[in-house]
Amino acid sequence: MPSALSRRRFLFLLGAAALSTGGVSLAKPALINPCRVAIPAALLDSPWLAGVWQGIDPAQLWDCHVHLAGLGDGGSGIVVGPQLSSAMHPLHYAQRLFYMNAGCAHDAPGKVDQAYVARLLNLCDAMPAGFKVMLFAFENFYDGGGKAHPEHSAFHVPNAWAAKLAHDFPERFEWVASIHPYRNAAVDDLQAAISNGARAVKWLPAAMGMDPAAPRCDAFYRVLAVSGTPLIVHCGEEKAVKGGDSQAFGNPLRLRRALDAGVRVVVAHCASLGTDVDLDQGEHAPQRSSFELFLRLNGEERAKGRLYGDISAITQRNRKPAIIRQLLERIDLHERLLHGSDYPLPGILPLTSLSALVKAGLLAAGAVSDLEMLRQHNPLLFDFSLKRLLTWQGHSFSPAVFQTRHLFAASHT
Repeated sequence: MPSALSRRRFLFLLGAAALSTGGVSLAKPALINPCRVAIPAALLDSPWLAGVWQGIDPAQLWDCHVHLAGLGDGGSGIVVGPQLSSAMHPLHYAQRLFYMNAGCAHDAPGKVDQAYVARLLNLCDAMPAGFKVMLFAFENFYDGGGKAHPEHSAFHVPNAWAAKLAHDFPERFEWVASIHPYRNAAVDDLQAAISNGARAVKWLPAAMGMDPAAPRCDAFYRVLAVSGTPLIVHCGEEKAVKGGDSQAFGNPLRLRRALDAGVRVVVAHCASLGTDVDLDQGEHAPQRSSFELFLRLNGEERAKGRLYGDISAITQRNRKPAIIRQLLERIDLHERLLHGSDYPLPGILPLTSLSALVKAGLLAAGAVSDLEMLRQHNPLLFDFSLKRLLTWQGHSFSPAVFQTRHLFAASHT
């Protein structure tokens, strides 16, 4: 029987194969994040990276999609579910190891939670003053009766932990609550979170088991609308974590109820992965690209001033280059797009192929070497710089995409 160490290494490499969708050799030196620290001054002076902040006020840039992770060993209250904590689920188990490596939370008994936060603070401290990240709490899976099911929950990050970190480090962190609308105390908990400084609420319907189109969400929506608190919703296919059999809840068209209630909604990743039923053609209609449905929703009157999309994860290798091209070309949408990194995923080296982006005509080949080196030191700055350097037929993301603070600060001013 292989030792625990060799089994762990096998699962780690197995996760790499699962996360990469082709073209990545397991022997590639850049497979595992080396977690380097201070960025070399010569790298920051590179002609490719020196100008990425031009036209951007760092104080207006809040990275609106950042995950908290850990083992619950530092008083955080984080709980890792069986699908991520057990070697009986090898692919998901390996994914968790990759996430923790990407966040540089190395195996230090009793200190994993703190190591993850310390690394994130170090990354933020390398950014200009004023830059912040928005830390996500993550709710459990609940059934239609409002009962929690930990066995279906990939992990749970309590609101209290995200709020504590934001209060302890206000110069770098804001926090985003995660509250299931089916819970008996959902509205009260939402009001308490807003009073405690929550800048938004995050839902991942496919993993949490909530239907955004359900009438039972109406009371929740009323509080969001009155307070001006945005709702960040993952739409399209969900690969990172699994809940119940509820993938259909991630259909962008199911957000119409929230928009009609006056809620400002942010579609995570611009629904850039997967397909959903075209509900405008009926419940049994053919599937269409989730991204196509997101664009359709953007064109509706109800979406004006209310519907946004964050551009986190769009550069990952499982996204189609055509989606990036459309987002770059659609300058009419740029005021509705928001920068988010999906950290720690930019630190998972096989997930983003710079050479593939070069081949797709979206990135200059000369920028690859500097970006690859930057990623080893600071995945947050790497992700921001990469998106600033994306270009297609003269189009790039306008500075408005990176001025995100206005949306999330509005409810507390």
